[in-house]
Amino acid sequence: MTTEIKVPVLPESVADATVATWHVQVGEKFTRDQVLVDIETDKVVLEVPATCDGVMTDISQVDGATVLGDQVIGTYSEGGAAAPAPVAAASAPVATATKVIDIVVPVLPESVADATVATWHVAEGDTVSVDQNLVDIETDKVVLEVVAQDNGVIGKIIHVEGDTVLGAQKIGELNAGATANTTATATAEDAVSSDEIASPSVRRLMTEKGLTAADVVGTGKGGRISKEDVAAAANKPAAAPVAKAAAPAPAVQDLGERTQKRVPMTRLRKTIATRLLAAKNETAMLTTFNEVNMKPIMELRKQYKDLFEKTHDTRLGFMSFYVKAVTEALKRYPAINASIDGDDIVYHNFFDISIAVSTPRGLVTPVLRDTDQLSMAGIENGIRALALKGRDGKLSMAEMTGGNFTITNGGVFGSLLSTPILNLPQAAILGMHKIQDRPMAVDGKVEILPMMYLALSYDHRLVDGKESVGFLVTIKDLLEDPTRLLLDI
Repeated sequence: MTTEIKVPVLPESVADATVATWHVQVGEKFTRDQVLVDIETDKVVLEVPATCDGVMTDISQVDGATVLGDQVIGTYSEGGAAAPAPVAAASAPVATATKVIDIVVPVLPESVADATVATWHVAEGDTVSVDQNLVDIETDKVVLEVVAQDNGVIGKIIHVEGDTVLGAQKIGELNAGATANTTATATAEDAVSSDEIASPSVRRLMTEKGLTAADVVGTGKGGRISKEDVAAAANKPAAAPVAKAAAPAPAVQDLGERTQKRVPMTRLRKTIATRLLAAKNETAMLTTFNEVNMKPIMELRKQYKDLFEKTHDTRLGFMSFYVKAVTEALKRYPAINASIDGDDIVYHNFFDISIAVSTPRGLVTPVLRDTDQLSMAGIENGIRALALKGRDGKLSMAEMTGGNFTITNGGVFGSLLSTPILNLPQAAILGMHKIQDRPMAVDGKVEILPMMYLALSYDHRLVDGKESVGFLVTIKDLLEDPTRLLLDI
């Protein structure tokens, strides 16, 4: 029976692809799941494996040909011959005793085109248990965890850390039900095959350099070959002359004990940079300032913090006061709770506030929803939960999207004054700062009071100066007299 070899279905954003490398030729025999051809798009390399044992009968699109999704590029005859004896002997016990489960990228949201393999927590040959986290997939907003669907042993890892991948794309294999002992023999034999110790892009690079797996010394686990290994093998004969001819080498030595490190930006950092630059370039951003006497809140907090924690099982911090004051001010100034959509102004009749949270991966702004319906304890618990999720990289897409206004508190890091940048498409952002004792004039006398600067950055296209100053003064009045929050005055 003749089977067609087709190009995998391409994503909507990818128009065509290129036949990168055929790993078999017409007349050659192969086994089930053996990679027949690599298809390269502008983002990733897709492998096309055999669905059964067979013999290649025709190759209609050779290396370098431009092809479309689902296009036929060759055919093979099923069951034409048995697989080579050494590989079959090693693989047979695993195939009969285990089930191969594909490790795939989770389905990405509509607004996310692709993702990056951030961290593999396991290596080939490692034993894993069901629900164990195998790999982290990083998008421009969140980190998605891919867990093991069953107990078993990690087989082949197709896409390594740093590779760009698409939603639902296969990135590895899990031999379900296997143990380290049952796969040891197969792993030893697999190390001999260049298809197993080198990724498609590395194999293609070896072909371009005229090298085989025997010419390259793999420095990875199990002898895996990297692009650096291929480059080292290709440049080996010319290494000495180049070193003599290129006299700039001492420039590196001139650094002495000083060193530098170059690393690629993460997706999150790229997104932060793009959004902040867009906010600067696409809005008429302006910042107005005020200061607030924090003594009333600090005394209130000191008086009730122990009882509050005993009653609600959570600490009474300053953020709950900030959120309550901002929510009340947004009710009085609807334009600041609005956003611009094209030529329209969208007024939001709900109060979802983004809270800027610093994480090891960068600054994120998860959303605390319906703050007008939350108690002080509810706000404290909500912020704490979002901060913990942000620290652990477990924020969901739903928790990261939306938000009508942002609060950022640089005071926790010691910032005395700043001009925060808008979080588009929001119309304004409030910056809180360090509480510092300063001499202030009170009723004609000098008093030392704990003062804090407030900074409100806003989009002048939507918010006028009168509204921005009134909004900031309202927050100041509410913080300096917290009773107003209870009396709604």
